[in-house]
Amino acid sequence: MHPFSLQASFLCLALSAEPEDFRLVTKSSRQAAEAPESTNLAALAKLTTASYEILERELRAAIAALEDQALRFETAIDNISQGICFFDADERLILCNRRYAEIYRIAPEQLQPGLTLGEIVERRVAAGTSAMAADAYLALARAVNSGAASRNWTANLIDGRTIQICHRPMPDGSWIATHEDITELAANRLIVDERMSLQTLIDWVPDYMWVKDTESRFVVANRAIASDNGRDKTSDMIGLTDFDLHAPDLAQKFRAIEQDVLRSGQPMIDEEEFVVDASGAGKWFSSTKVPLRNVQSDIFGLVGIARDITARKQADVLRDGQAHILEMIATSAPLEDVLDRLMRLVESQLTGILGSVLLLDKDGSHLRHGAAPGLAKDYTNAIDGVAIGPKVGSCGTAAYRREPVIVADVMQDPHWEDYRELAAAHGYRSCWSTPILSHQGAVLGVFAMYSTTVREPTEAETRLIDFTTRIAGIAIERKLAEDRIHFMANHDVLTGLPNRALLEDRLSQAILYAQRYDRWVTVVFIDLDNFKLVNDTLGHNAGDELLKTVAARMVECVRATDTVVRLGGDEFVIVLFDQPTNVDRIAETLQKIRMAIAEPVQLGAHRLRATASIGIASYPKDGANPDALLANADAAMYRAKEFGRDNFQFYAPEFNTTAHEKFVLQEELRNALARSEFTLVYQPQVDLRSGQVFAVEALVRWNHPTRGTIPPTAFIPAAEETGLIVPIGDWVLHEACRQNKDWQDAGLPPMTICVNVSARQFRERNLIGRVVNALADSGLEAGYLELEVTESLIMQDIDLAVATMNELQSLGVQISIDDFGTGYSSLSALKTFPVARLKIDKSFINDLVADENDQAVASAVISLGQKLNLRVIAEGVETEDQVAFLRRNNCDEMQGYHFSKPVSASDIGELLGRKD
Repeated sequence: MHPFSLQASFLCLALSAEPEDFRLVTKSSRQAAEAPESTNLAALAKLTTASYEILERELRAAIAALEDQALRFETAIDNISQGICFFDADERLILCNRRYAEIYRIAPEQLQPGLTLGEIVERRVAAGTSAMAADAYLALARAVNSGAASRNWTANLIDGRTIQICHRPMPDGSWIATHEDITELAANRLIVDERMSLQTLIDWVPDYMWVKDTESRFVVANRAIASDNGRDKTSDMIGLTDFDLHAPDLAQKFRAIEQDVLRSGQPMIDEEEFVVDASGAGKWFSSTKVPLRNVQSDIFGLVGIARDITARKQADVLRDGQAHILEMIATSAPLEDVLDRLMRLVESQLTGILGSVLLLDKDGSHLRHGAAPGLAKDYTNAIDGVAIGPKVGSCGTAAYRREPVIVADVMQDPHWEDYRELAAAHGYRSCWSTPILSHQGAVLGVFAMYSTTVREPTEAETRLIDFTTRIAGIAIERKLAEDRIHFMANHDVLTGLPNRALLEDRLSQAILYAQRYDRWVTVVFIDLDNFKLVNDTLGHNAGDELLKTVAARMVECVRATDTVVRLGGDEFVIVLFDQPTNVDRIAETLQKIRMAIAEPVQLGAHRLRATASIGIASYPKDGANPDALLANADAAMYRAKEFGRDNFQFYAPEFNTTAHEKFVLQEELRNALARSEFTLVYQPQVDLRSGQVFAVEALVRWNHPTRGTIPPTAFIPAAEETGLIVPIGDWVLHEACRQNKDWQDAGLPPMTICVNVSARQFRERNLIGRVVNALADSGLEAGYLELEVTESLIMQDIDLAVATMNELQSLGVQISIDDFGTGYSSLSALKTFPVARLKIDKSFINDLVADENDQAVASAVISLGQKLNLRVIAEGVETEDQVAFLRRNNCDEMQGYHFSKPVSASDIGELLGRKD
């Protein structure tokens, strides 16, 4: 046993003995000393006394040491922050410290050793510091003591405090318990838990969230802002400023904004800010910064939240860019500008991507550079004009296949076998090409994305490819459509030659060049001869083929600098650019053109030879401007027609005199109707057998106010050319019907009035209506009206002519064929015509007596008419011999000077009265 332990045990025994016992021992010792062996006993007694004294001193020293140690233990226990209590097996208090009394608000002197647990619980209930009723607490304590394991629990006192109790049973039935007031600790832990929960909460927020003090130092930051700024933990952000995270100019901008918020107290709401994160990626944020105030309303910091709107900004850029590109397309911006803007838009949406557009050439087999602002110029120059095919990189193959070609590694893909070195020289490792198709599926070009890394396109890049190819297709199609529209606006659809709209521009440029270099410009006006006959006999398709063939031949006869123009119909103009001042040289070119036109043309089963009337005018001698040159070349062309066609004529000033007169005549004709300058005269038609007048032909005359009476031959061709013959003919029809009705009303014998119908009138859709109106307005019966049509007019369109004549016949109107024998009608056609009379043209009557051919024709016509049950009338009869021939050949009727010249309406009454 340890000495201290022995001494302590002994001390305990000594302290536990009674004083009477101690005196008894002392008395016994003295009696022993008085024994016979007195000497020895005396010595022994002395020794015993000395030992006792030593032992007593040691004992008292040990007691003092133990008392000091106990005092220290008591002091230590009383200064422990936890309350401690010791109970024996009988539930009596052995020891408790001061903190235990303080926790339960009991005076320390009221907690003396020996108190039972029940007594102590009653004191706690009285102090209002019990967590539960006394019986319940005692039951809980005894339940814990019945086991061998410790138990911890928390007691919530009535006064609101929280006590944590640790109860440890001992083997002998006693126990030790500690009691700790954790009210503040619980509150602090709650704050810590709340902080931890708040940090967890804001870390889950994908937006930037932070709190800064008045010096713009981070106090709180969430994981999003920490991660984007290259920090592993949010705590690494605490104490930092924007100057530790961003470039100085950007950090200064943020600090100025935040200081303004702190100074003014006004929040910044949803302002857009651009930030470059730790990876170098630029991002757009919508930021809100709000000042923080304490209970005194003093600002002690600010809280901020920023939402990443980079995707939205990119979408806005894409949408705005798309709108701008569509606007460029709508306003006809140059295609290269549209495609360049489109490629820059694509590259702004992606990182590490370069865009390119190649356009399919007109030949349909090569790709031409369209736009590639990000690609190296050497590369774009090298692939410009590449042919499409099955192994021509990504672009040539995509155009050939008409489907996307995605190449993840150009160094390995067989499509790039011939172009790997070119791509490697510029660092292009992947290329994704998509054909640009029209709305009809035709290949217009190829859009390609290049990347410097080996990879395939992402889903977002695929969507952008689809968008870009659609926009590019719209732009290219619009440009092609504009080109076609421009071409059609300036070129003839049938022949592809420049048209009248482009003629003036080309001619003006040629004149400017001639002025500068003292040269000539020659304008050649060409009109095909008898082209209408081709259309009428072989159809318009044949006529179109003839025009295209002649146009191509004329183009082959001139230089590339010259211009061949189709004005319309069968009229062409050639502008000979930069001509020498030599008429003979020009004549050689014209003769070459004339001979080329005259070469045979095969039109189906027919082989034709075309001719042309050509007029020539040259700058500067024949005109100083385009209009004058064209007018004079036109006048020369008409002179060529007058000379029998199939020739060319150089312009002469006198041509304009004739042209001017023609123009004046046309203008005066337009005013003649309004001024009532037209009048009718009537020439009788006589029955050769009875000698009676049975009809009159109405003939129009023009009583010009200054030139007097103008015969029909002088103005009818001009009226036909201008279309004025239609209103003039309508006036003649109405006036003739009115006059015939007046004669009838005046008591004259009923007779037929004959009115000539021109080809222009006959083709009018409302001819029948005009006839009906004339009869209705005049009140004349249809049987007293006869319309004379020429043989050539009928043969222009037999089906239309027969249909029109049948309608007129159904009205009761009679039809006669004028100038019969000068046309080319067949007997099979003639027998289908619903006509009543044939009129032998006066050209066969003039020399009827002396010319056997005329006699043969006249006899044949008379015989033909009789065979077809048609009456035959001869016009232009002037002599008795002519009358005798007609009577011998049984001609039915005659008209001419032999009987009467054309006379006025009043003279007809006298003439009829004289014959009666």
